[in-house]
Amino acid sequence: MANKIMSINAGSSSLKFQLFEMPEEELLVKGLFERIGLEDEMIFSYSMKDAKVKTSVKGKTHEEAINFLLHFLLERDVLTSLAELSGVGHRVAHGGEDFKTASLVDQEALKKIKDLGKLAPLHNPVNAAGIEALQKELPACPQVAVFDTSFHQTMEAKNFIYPLPYHYYEEDSVRRYGFHGTSHQFVASEAADYLEKPLDSLKIISCHLGNGASICGIKEGKSVITSMGFTPLAGLMMGTRCGDIDPSIIPFLQNEKNLSANDMDKLMNGESGFKGVTGFSSDTRDIISEAEKGNERAKLALDMFTSRVKQTIGAYAAELDGLDVLIFTAGIGENSSVIRQMICEDLTFFGVQIEQNQNQQNSRRISSAASSVEVLVVETNEELMIVRDTYALI
Repeated sequence: MANKIMSINAGSSSLKFQLFEMPEEELLVKGLFERIGLEDEMIFSYSMKDAKVKTSVKGKTHEEAINFLLHFLLERDVLTSLAELSGVGHRVAHGGEDFKTASLVDQEALKKIKDLGKLAPLHNPVNAAGIEALQKELPACPQVAVFDTSFHQTMEAKNFIYPLPYHYYEEDSVRRYGFHGTSHQFVASEAADYLEKPLDSLKIISCHLGNGASICGIKEGKSVITSMGFTPLAGLMMGTRCGDIDPSIIPFLQNEKNLSANDMDKLMNGESGFKGVTGFSSDTRDIISEAEKGNERAKLALDMFTSRVKQTIGAYAAELDGLDVLIFTAGIGENSSVIRQMICEDLTFFGVQIEQNQNQQNSRRISSAASSVEVLVVETNEELMIVRDTYALI
């Protein structure tokens, strides 16, 4: 029996959706609401079959965006009635330790999602608002929460406990959670299918490289270690995030520059990374272009980023006790042959060798015949992973 299942990804000023026919995984329509809450109109864009449309619509809340979306689906005959929706899967940023897998949302689960807003104040409250809006409009339709953190709940304590006084973990839940879990899980599964090998037989390192970036070591299909931590700020240098730094820098700058905690948070999350080092952009396309023209700080930023990725790959290969598959995904990972080349060129002692033409063409397999490690470029699709988890639950 066919089921129509929708994914919802609510951001602070945006809402992405995709509607699939399951189990065929046929994409019926996908779209995006932007500039929610910024003005009295939102920007709405969608693609369906061969049509791609962008327009403005009245409204300034997530609830108004969802109301418009449901009417849109009926008007365009994507749905003959709202009862056709078998379920809605919601991306939720933080599941803490409460949610180790995707979960059907009842009032208790919704309360926990809201309570976890203290760990993800920019995301969980908005995710909860999206759930509540759908519950109001579709009270009989199952709502499922799929958490960015859940995939990493298989990590052992040695990889998620911080070396702080232990009571901060017990009392305040301070630990490594990791993020991008839905993406890492999806591309690992896709890689195993492509290689026609059981997922639980592979040692995989997944590099989700975009404006936000993280790496995950996956063994027997489970997350063993990941680079983001208590928040998405940790780990790699990113578009505007600093990643791991000496923590003593924080009180030093606060004292020297008279900065508040909020000032430091803004500096580390919004003014650092590629943007901070180059001084002109967080976009790697701009930075590569300037580096090719001889801009030394652009070159430095690329060297810093790729060096940190290589260091993390090396550490994770040791943690996994080997490496079978190296995956590149997300905006940079899928599209930047230059950065993939810079990362892979010093990994030959691991058995990583890439074929230049395949790399430049962004082919699925970019490893050479001589490489003992499969190097793959896998397009991530978090929305499809959300729909798969939702379908499995309902």
